Amino acid sequence: MKRIEKDPRVRRAVLPTRVLWQDGDVQNAEVLLHNDWGQALAQAVECCTMRNAATHTGSSLLLDFGRELHGGLQIVTGPTAGNRVARVRLRFGESVSEAMHEPNNDHAVHDMEIALPPMGSAEFGLTGFRFVRLDLLDEIEVPIVACRVMTLMRELPAVGAFRCSDERLNRIWQVGADTVHLCLQDFVWDGIKRDRLVWIGDMHPETAVITAVWGALDIVPQSLDWARDHTPLPEWMNGIGSYSMWWLLIQRDWFMAHGDRAYLEEQRTYLIGLLPILIEQIRDDGSVDWRGHTFLDWPSSENPIAVRAGLVALLVMALRAGAQLCEELGETAGRDAALQAAARLQAPPVPLESKQASALLALSGLHDANAVNEQALAREPLCGISTFYGYYVLQARAEAGDYARCLDVIRRYWGAMLDLGATSFWEDFDLEWIEDAARIDELIGEGQRDLHRERGAYCYQGLRHSLCHGWAAGPTAWLSEHVLGLRVLEPGAAKVLCAPHLGDLEWAEGAYPTPHGTITVRHERRADGHITSRIEAPPGVEIVHE
Repeated sequence: MKRIEKDPRVRRAVLPTRVLWQDGDVQNAEVLLHNDWGQALAQAVECCTMRNAATHTGSSLLLDFGRELHGGLQIVTGPTAGNRVARVRLRFGESVSEAMHEPNNDHAVHDMEIALPPMGSAEFGLTGFRFVRLDLLDEIEVPIVACRVMTLMRELPAVGAFRCSDERLNRIWQVGADTVHLCLQDFVWDGIKRDRLVWIGDMHPETAVITAVWGALDIVPQSLDWARDHTPLPEWMNGIGSYSMWWLLIQRDWFMAHGDRAYLEEQRTYLIGLLPILIEQIRDDGSVDWRGHTFLDWPSSENPIAVRAGLVALLVMALRAGAQLCEELGETAGRDAALQAAARLQAPPVPLESKQASALLALSGLHDANAVNEQALAREPLCGISTFYGYYVLQARAEAGDYARCLDVIRRYWGAMLDLGATSFWEDFDLEWIEDAARIDELIGEGQRDLHRERGAYCYQGLRHSLCHGWAAGPTAWLSEHVLGLRVLEPGAAKVLCAPHLGDLEWAEGAYPTPHGTITVRHERRADGHITSRIEAPPGVEIVHE
């Protein structure tokens, strides 16, 4: 892996959009909405004052910065009596509830005691959040001149685009892109509050979004190489066998989209070493005896039969991807061994109660996609899906041609998070959480449920739950691939299929980045129901139609 010597991220200042709550002796808090500087001043200026006295303590302030952000908080203070330092409790929250209660400190500190200097400017924290609560701890009066988030982000002008006749879908596409953008930090992270780590399986939907929105970003091969270089064979990536398989699938998808043969060549040794380890998991009778931790996603983890069925399907997909990469590298022995092993695998029964495993069985071709869709995926379509594997459920239903109902799932499931105040997609979500729930950008009212504190399971119970998780952004890639209908057929997007599926939409338009330039399309439904398309492709890209 090449050393990264210069931070590619850029700092920007973001002001709060509203004072959501205050308590105690707090004056002129609204000036923080427009005081936009980070330089301390010797003279008195219009500012917000927080004051604790012997007769009154507990001055507090809650600020809303309008959307999920990654960065830290900059506070500028004026002079204090006797040049005293002021102690303040600072809490970051992805929801109002998180900032108002006891934030979790995994991976980044979200609840801390800070010292504000007199006549100074200081920055605190580096995490993902939208809300900030300040509680003055000392008997003192503190003039707060400015309070800004200093974001730390990669500046990435979008190349890809998506618009259609349904504004809800447009918003979902953009929020998915925003979610992944926030997660593009040192490497491709899964979350920015928690799970600030390179999880290879979780990267698969993120990489699909990156390809659809920005094209070839260096951060993807850097992240893949980070996992490779920190996973000596025969270890599994992230300690999970399925994640080593996802590494193969990402490598195949990345090569198909971007055609970087030099980068693929750098993977030769690891690829040729990994395939035999995967093949070793297959018994002589075609069953699988999986070594180590087995995992698809958290909601399916309590169903070992479904997990094992899904892993068989994923193994078929990974071996075929590995064989394809071996073909490109001229590794015929590795290609043949992978294909022969995939052919030996027995198809397990479809676990009808698991949409995750059923989707993988359909995508692998071990079971007919139409049958799987009708038997498992289309039955109670909004139940039993997750923000991570919901992407593969959509992919499998698209394989069965069920596009209109896919759009309905995207609107109702991912759209419900937006209805609850989300500006990024969550680690997990269940539509049952909606009942009596307060929005995440509101104080909890009487009779309302505190969604963030009271919901969640497994590793994301309560406030540990991440409300910005890149694995949840799959609909962005799905809408570009299936509604715009652009699917790469040959490495480096030398040949691209244009097969739009509008479902119940009247029109859709957008752009898709390739190594040769940007493809632009517009599809419209005529009065007779037929779809007309206009497509412009750069030289070097051949467009084919169904």
